[in-house]
Amino acid sequence: MTRQGRRDVAALEARRFEAARLFARGTGQAAVMRALGVSRQTAHEWYHRWRRGGRQGLKAVGRLGRKPRLDRRQLDRVETALLQGPRRHGFATDLWTLPRVATVIARLTGAHYHPGHVWYLLRGLQWSLQRPARRARERDEVAIRSGSGAAGPR
Repeated sequence: MTRQGRRDVAALEARRFEAARLFARGTGQAAVMRALGVSRQTAHEWYHRWRRGGRQGLKAVGRLGRKPRLDRRQLDRVETALLQGPRRHGFATDLWTLPRVATVIARLTGAHYHPGHVWYLLRGLQWSLQRPARRARERDEVAIRSGSGAAGPR
C-alpha cells in the first residue's frame, strides 16, 4: 500500500465497513484480521466499536493528522505579505529566506514555525525555490554597463 493509499479516508472507511459486514455474518476477529490484512489489535478495536455502535461506530471521524496551525485567511495574509517583498517587512535585501518568512508568519499570525518547516507552507501556496544568480564580487557593473569590455587588472 502506498503512503497516499494509507491516508485515503474513504478507502479506510470502506475496509472498516467490510469488517462490520463480516462481523454481522458471525466471522471472528482472527478471520477478519486475515481477510482484510490488519493487525490483531485493529481487528479487536473494530469489533468492539462495531459491537457498541454498529456500522456507524466504524465511520470515518474526519481529517487525519494534526489540525493546521494557520487557516486559509491567515495563509492568504502571509501570501499577500510575501508578494509585497522582504524590504516592505524591514529586511535589508529583496531576498526571501526561510527564516525571514518564518519571522513574517510569526508577526502576522502569532504562529511560530521552524524555518525548515516553512518550506511546506510555501509549497502549499504554490511558491517555488528561486536561487539568485551568482555574481563575482569583483564584477565591475560600471564597465559592464558602458560596454567598455575592460576586464580589470589581470
